[in-house]
Amino acid sequence: MSLMEQLLDHLEEGRLEEAKKTFEDFLALGTDEDKYALAGQLEGLGFLNEAQQLYKDLLASYPDDGELVILMAETLIDMDKEEEAILYLDRIPETDPDYPRALLLLADLYQMQGLYEVSENKLMEAASLLPEEPVIHFALAEFYTSCARYAEASREYEWLLGKGIDTFADTNIHGRLAEVLSAAGAFEEALHQYEHAMEGRFEANTLFGYALTAYQAGFYEKAIELFEELRETDPGYHPLYLYLGRAYEHEQMPEEALAAAEKGIKEDEYDKELYHFAGKMATKAGDEEKAENYFKKALELDPGYLDAALSYNELLLQKERYEEVRDRALSMEKEGDTDPRLYWDLAISLKHLDEYSQALKYYGYAYNDLQNDTVFLEDYGYFLIEEGRRKEAYGIFQKLLREDPANDEWIALLERLEDGN
Repeated sequence: MSLMEQLLDHLEEGRLEEAKKTFEDFLALGTDEDKYALAGQLEGLGFLNEAQQLYKDLLASYPDDGELVILMAETLIDMDKEEEAILYLDRIPETDPDYPRALLLLADLYQMQGLYEVSENKLMEAASLLPEEPVIHFALAEFYTSCARYAEASREYEWLLGKGIDTFADTNIHGRLAEVLSAAGAFEEALHQYEHAMEGRFEANTLFGYALTAYQAGFYEKAIELFEELRETDPGYHPLYLYLGRAYEHEQMPEEALAAAEKGIKEDEYDKELYHFAGKMATKAGDEEKAENYFKKALELDPGYLDAALSYNELLLQKERYEEVRDRALSMEKEGDTDPRLYWDLAISLKHLDEYSQALKYYGYAYNDLQNDTVFLEDYGYFLIEEGRRKEAYGIFQKLLREDPANDEWIALLERLEDGN
């Protein structure tokens, strides 16, 4: 049995001390060919330090071997020694056949360091040397995608498709192009690419992207069809449920939207957004008791969940349960969860509880941010009239009338306020 075979046998059996000694013997006695072969095997097994030693030993004999330099750099990258890897890669001259490969590695390293312009320059140099090399066009496409430069990314993915390459490095190019087009807002073009991406294959992320793009494009029936297909095929794909519910909501189907949310809750009972959405759909479906339970559950998971609190407040205000609205809003304010809409709810509840001075205070807080909200301004204006603050109310309704000069109710109200002054 050769030293290399002995070493691999020791490693396979977990005899690390024996492996260490055999490795030292191999370094001294092994042939260059065997060292090269063993380095690759050790790297694959995760023994990076030993692989590095072998490549270093080989480079002492073959310092101008570009492939060895590349292998050494890749090992150093796996060891999180990026700066050392860059130093090795910079040694490769432009005349070396492995120079374009070095440029691609350098581009990755500089991108990892946030040096995007340098990274792009390396990729462009590689493309100028090998303009028909698919790996370079794929690298450019991925780079541009990561930088949200979608037009340039699309161009590179389309180049690959134009060469008949629809899969590269286990990546579905139609699917990737669809993602880029969708991110750029070109939803209908993206849908066309998703159709190609799904031909003869199932991939959950791709199907989700397809469904989400249909949703974003406003094709809600198609989105429902695709989300339901994904749910039936992979019910554990949790992100689908909220979008499926929203698609049903857009189609004016609150019962189906509620059912979708409830199915999602069964898959993940800690998703506060699904509980909130289920509460809203239960409200639309006329089941206020169920809606209240879902809002409560969302707030149990996150007491500072503002959207759920506001939805719950809306339900409670309709049911004239003003004390509960007041108590929750004051509790949230105490915890630092403030919002002008929360102040408005609090003001309404305090008004109905005859706590007028406090109501006035919170109307004032809400006004700072809601002074362009006509519904709020009208409510605030009438409250000011009730409180005898006619001059302030006059200013509020003047502001409203500037937004809607033909509003007869406000015109008449302003005339009465003027007469009262």
